[in-house]
Amino acid sequence: MNLVEAMSALGWAVIVGSLAAAAVLSVLAYLRPRPIHLWPAAGTVVVAIVAASTIPDPVPAVAAPLIALLGAVVAVFGGSPAAATALHLAMGTSAPPGAHGGILVTVRPDEPRAPGVAAVRREVLRGGLTIGVLERLGAAGSIIAGFPEGLAIVVAVKGVGRFTELEAPEARERFIIGTFASLIWACAAALAVHAAIR
Repeated sequence: MNLVEAMSALGWAVIVGSLAAAAVLSVLAYLRPRPIHLWPAAGTVVVAIVAASTIPDPVPAVAAPLIALLGAVVAVFGGSPAAATALHLAMGTSAPPGAHGGILVTVRPDEPRAPGVAAVRREVLRGGLTIGVLERLGAAGSIIAGFPEGLAIVVAVKGVGRFTELEAPEARERFIIGTFASLIWACAAALAVHAAIR
């Protein structure tokens, strides 16, 4: 094995190793939401992107499915903690959580109420975790498959599906921040895969 082959083998080992580490850390961050798992996962995704974009050799046939699978795991599981971290940094605990994964918003905050009567609240953005998983799977899959136009379809479907729930300012802000953070994470993981298997 000459030096060029050795460097190429090392590069592929770095890509697979960094994506494997990112996958483990992303699943840990999903199961136990803590930034201590998310930030190293983000760092290993960056390492995978840099390594994948610098190796000139084609991907070994045996490594391509493994790289695609690891990238999909990183995209799907890491996006939820990324969105939660972005929401916490941007909004803190300004909106109380609902029983079904959404947030509680006041139905009509300006409506006059009798003294002692509490404001009426309802839960919006329910099912966000499940929708986020499907969103990231669609986004990462479209990039890995070489169809980035699929991102527009994913965003459009999500926006149309949530349109009626976005009248409250808290819901709009959470929707935008959470969606962007989730999609940026999924796109970064998919970019590492796309650069590796191009």
